[in-house]
Amino acid sequence: MKKTDRKQQRLRDNNLFRFLIFIFLPLVGIILCGMNSTNYYAGLINLFGINIILVASLNLVNGFSGMFSMGHAAFMAIGAYASALLTLSASQKTIMMPGLPDWLMNLTLPFPIALLTGGIFASVTALVIGFPVLRFKGHYLSVATIGLIVIVRAVLDNEDQLTNGARGVTGLPGYASTWIIFLTAFLCLFILRRLLQSSYGRGLVAMRDDEIAAQTLGINLTIKKISAFCISAFMAGVAGGLWGHMQSVISGKFFYIEASFKLVETSIIGGMYSLSGAVTGSFLMTFLPEFLAPLESGAVLFGVQLPELYGASNLIMASLLIILIIFRRQGIMGYGEIITESLFSARTYASVLKKSEYMELCTIFINIAKRLIPFPKRINRVLKEMKKRRREEKKK
Repeated sequence: MKKTDRKQQRLRDNNLFRFLIFIFLPLVGIILCGMNSTNYYAGLINLFGINIILVASLNLVNGFSGMFSMGHAAFMAIGAYASALLTLSASQKTIMMPGLPDWLMNLTLPFPIALLTGGIFASVTALVIGFPVLRFKGHYLSVATIGLIVIVRAVLDNEDQLTNGARGVTGLPGYASTWIIFLTAFLCLFILRRLLQSSYGRGLVAMRDDEIAAQTLGINLTIKKISAFCISAFMAGVAGGLWGHMQSVISGKFFYIEASFKLVETSIIGGMYSLSGAVTGSFLMTFLPEFLAPLESGAVLFGVQLPELYGASNLIMASLLIILIIFRRQGIMGYGEIITESLFSARTYASVLKKSEYMELCTIFINIAKRLIPFPKRINRVLKEMKKRRREEKKK
């Protein structure tokens, strides 16, 4: 068989297989989640969608731009509080935030507009701090953005009249349905993909690879850095608003350094150099801790009662991160974009209507089965040959 034929027979290259794995099955899960939004697992799926927005927007800065920001939780907090102020009723604001001005006390906006406003506030904050902060590089930039988280937390916890202080804001309306969350995630991925495929995105990658070479080609590094920082902050603010209206409770403690570390860890595990890595990392970091949680309460494994292993899930996740950094620094997906290519490719959707795609997929599965079925026979042959050799050696 020729190399070209082998390439055509790969499972990952089949458009129908991509449709089933990356579109059909997730869509079924989203529909089931939307029909039963009160289920615990439905909440996990919604959290997965919000994490996609957060990590994909973080990858724009940390992966594609060559910067390293740790302040994503701060922008998330700004978006959450701004959207909460615009969706709560006047009676709720009077009780929790009596220090608000009268015009803001009586102002209530539709949820989509409140989300966009929260994103704009986060983006403006990024613009204000961007000029002084983005002059730093590497670890200095990450430390400076951590300082932003500390400042935002201090403001949220101490402004009792405006944010209800450390008690937080409760009773947010549950506007963040499954449909809105995943529609927003889809739009964010689409916008980021279009940006990265444009000359703007190629300029970001050039700046990441070599700033001096990019500057000699006429790329304005300051504008690129500030704009990427603001776009990332806008999406983080929108995700914060979705998170707040999904949980119905927000407080400064939810948006502190630990939250930023978890987002960075998710980005590194999935792959910070691709949008598909954001999806993969979000999936793993949302569901894997839940899968490992029974270890902490003493799970039963193969009929054996294990002791209570407190912190086992965190230890396993940390070990996974260390192993990936050592053996695969580019993350699980690396530079690959198989998920976003499948989502935004017309060929993926057209494959459902093509008979040849079904035939090709069946052929691939048949070939895989043929390779797996004779495997025990090959082992038996090898064992028989070894026995013959031993007999011959004994005779000699």
